[in-house]
Amino acid sequence: MSILPNYCGARISGCWTLRSDGRGAGEGSLDRLLPSVSAGLSPRKRTTSQCKSEPPLLRTSKRTIYTAGRPPWYNEHGTQSKEAFVIGLCGGSASGKTTVARKIIEALDVPWVVLLSMDSFYKVLTTEQQSRAASNDYNFDHPDAFDFDLLTHTLRKLKQGKSVKIPVYDFTTHGRQKEWKTVYGASVIIFEGIMAFADKDLLQLLDMKIFVDTDSDIRLVRRLRRDITERGRDLEGVIKQYNKFVKPAFEQYIEPTMRLADIVVPRGGGNMVAIDLIVQHVHSQLEERELSVRAALASAHQAQPLPQTLSVLESTPQVRGMHTIIRNRETSRDEFIFYSKRLMRLLIERALSFLPSQLHIVQTPQGEDYEGRTFHGKRITGVSILRAGETMEPALRAVCKDVRIGKILIQTNQDTGEPEVQLHYLRLPKDISEDHVILMDCTVSTGAAAMMAVRVLLDHDVQEDKILLVSLLMAEMGVHSVAYAFPQVKIITTAVDKKVNDLFHIIPGIGNFGDRYFGTDAPPDWSDDDMDEPSY
Repeated sequence: MSILPNYCGARISGCWTLRSDGRGAGEGSLDRLLPSVSAGLSPRKRTTSQCKSEPPLLRTSKRTIYTAGRPPWYNEHGTQSKEAFVIGLCGGSASGKTTVARKIIEALDVPWVVLLSMDSFYKVLTTEQQSRAASNDYNFDHPDAFDFDLLTHTLRKLKQGKSVKIPVYDFTTHGRQKEWKTVYGASVIIFEGIMAFADKDLLQLLDMKIFVDTDSDIRLVRRLRRDITERGRDLEGVIKQYNKFVKPAFEQYIEPTMRLADIVVPRGGGNMVAIDLIVQHVHSQLEERELSVRAALASAHQAQPLPQTLSVLESTPQVRGMHTIIRNRETSRDEFIFYSKRLMRLLIERALSFLPSQLHIVQTPQGEDYEGRTFHGKRITGVSILRAGETMEPALRAVCKDVRIGKILIQTNQDTGEPEVQLHYLRLPKDISEDHVILMDCTVSTGAAAMMAVRVLLDHDVQEDKILLVSLLMAEMGVHSVAYAFPQVKIITTAVDKKVNDLFHIIPGIGNFGDRYFGTDAPPDWSDDDMDEPSY
């Protein structure tokens, strides 16, 4: 890849180098550069997913740069329409790769970025290797020290927009921590490590390759400071390890891969000329990926009949009467909660009727057989989209004894109606892939948040035809969006309103359900006439 082909291979003002080798340059030499990679790992079985997302990577003067979450780039089939743009950052130990990555992220100013460090993928050491590592006699700078199979598998899934589990490596104990970190795909993935270019399969996943070239004396000083203050090493041990392993490994394995780079950045994070050029190129690549879920899916279904996967509760006088009360702006909070709960109970009962059942014969107290029905499945799990969806949990618990509950919190952009894609909170029960899942949200307008929640469930191996989306009120746009993207998801609601206004509020609507239920104040820019539930 070349940003400015007229300058390929030339050093401009001593600040950066651009190469035209491209992805295939020098690949034949990699077989000589690296020993064979170890055999593939056996598949890992997902056990549990329970995490609060870490704080954003950084906050700039303009915005918060999120490092977790998923961009809303879905086509009409509910799959990601464009793969993420992957930047590979290579360089010697303590060359400033992480600093360059952070500078790029801040300059990019896009909301969805994942920073993946190669340090997380050190192999699990044997007892003998642990002893050698404790005495600084284990070579962590050799290609054999890294789990390239797991690394390649992880980066490929991230590039495809899927969720992954990232091991957490402890440099003080030289081992992986028990809990792994859950990370979701993003618009840009920055992958950094000393061996980032040392595997042919990894190279094929990189859209841009950057080598950070820093003077060896500076790298040694940085490594001394880092290993002594952050990793609890002693001066003698750090120098011994540097001379025995780090310096020879750089000369043998890392420095030769510089020729594979599209861009060479001398002086690391201080070289803003190179960083600005990198950012310009990435921006040009991202422009073509700016797709709108709402526009793409809604326009495809204008004037179309409602899908067959939709089930609307019969509008009996009782149901319509309850809607009259909860839609009334003058209704008190107590009455709003009371009649909302009544509707939720009816809605959940209706949803349960779509679960699979089988014949079950029991004997009555009179000694007679009764041909009944029983649930035909392993378990039922409820998942609420916070915060309004959480109000439906009591109704589900009231009719499903010992039901398991999970929670998802997805932030929605109030200006565009799309998810901001920061997965603020995710807590799903163990082995949810085997369950029938009732996904709960009180209102669905554009369908963006509901679609993302379905994607999260699918990422955790829940079968699409085992997902039931239940909502008190939906807009036609949201119904079409969800049904078109996920045609096997059953949608159950008590009412469907036809319109969504310019603020993406359902019309005539029900107001901000969460604020009315919990007694919190609505945002000041919402007028009484336009108020509606902002869960999209």
